[in-house]
Amino acid sequence: MYAVIEQGGKQYKVSKGDVINIELTEVPADAKTIDLGKVLFVSDGKKVQVGTPYLDGAKVIASFKVSAEKSEVFGPKLYPMHFRRRKNSSKRIGHRQKYLQVIIEGIEA
Repeated sequence: MYAVIEQGGKQYKVSKGDVINIELTEVPADAKTIDLGKVLFVSDGKKVQVGTPYLDGAKVIASFKVSAEKSEVFGPKLYPMHFRRRKNSSKRIGHRQKYLQVIIEGIEA
């Protein structure tokens, strides 16, 4: 069984036991799981359900490895460059995106 979910403007194909990095979101400190409710597509091999755009009543349950604070991971360091030709003007800045690493526990459709 697998599902396609939307989280943070991106779509992920997930199944039970997958470890994915989603965009960092606000999570209560005492939460052990998070519900990813924007489910676009669910398939169990025989039956296929497609939402318009989301499936009603479907959700994907994900948990953290240790806690929400310890599950933060960092993406690659990016160096955007602003450059104006013939003006002797350039600016280089650095950015590193934070992600939340979760484990998919189950799919309810």
